[in-house]
Amino acid sequence: MSAHPVLVACAHGTRSPTGRRLIAELALAARELRPGLVTTAAFVDVQPPTVVDVVAELAAGGRPAVVVPLLLSGGYHVHVDIAGAVAGADGTVAARPLGPDPRLAAVLHDRLVQAGADPQDPGTAVVVAAAGSSDERAVADVERTAALLQRSWAGPVTTGYGSAARPPVPDAVAAARAAGAERVVLAAYLLAPGHFHDKLAGAGADLVTAPLLPDPRIAAVLLDRYDAAVATAAGTAPVGSS
Repeated sequence: MSAHPVLVACAHGTRSPTGRRLIAELALAARELRPGLVTTAAFVDVQPPTVVDVVAELAAGGRPAVVVPLLLSGGYHVHVDIAGAVAGADGTVAARPLGPDPRLAAVLHDRLVQAGADPQDPGTAVVVAAAGSSDERAVADVERTAALLQRSWAGPVTTGYGSAARPPVPDAVAAARAAGAERVVLAAYLLAPGHFHDKLAGAGADLVTAPLLPDPRIAAVLLDRYDAAVATAAGTAPVGSS
């Protein structure tokens, strides 16, 4: 693989104009951190261009590429959609998704504080609210993120999901209250506004955080995923690289 493959930033896709802008700005931020890096966008759902079309076009032009999933866990879109898109494309590889990562947990922590939650209050329970997936690997990734957040949070940290996985976010909020929480805060484990974030307001929590973007740490994670995939493809992955 050449020294500078194209970075294909592959997001889920959203109808939210703000969500679309924030995802576009994430790719721009990565380019600013790495002058000379060529980036392009692709999506697995909702909006064009599809990751299949982008990868096929680059491969047809002889351009090596790394598809970095702008996704917070490794579910169907990572293991099926993106894996399938790169499978038949010479010179194209897929990186692992952005999460879990301690830096994302740190952003979640900061969003909670910005929303008015107190990390030192044992009576404040946090529900990490993720989009959800029927893929057990994705659920495990979200639970890992909750465990990372728990390290800096005095109250209990649990998980809830917008779809497919259990428990649903409202049930997780109710369970936290039943367990004795004086206050329940939803930590939106979502990159950007959109359908799932809109639903959180009706889940019964006392506070709901803003999504993770914008934050410069996420662009750094994106570049780390790209670099690790390039190194692996070249057979030079450092020991312990993630």
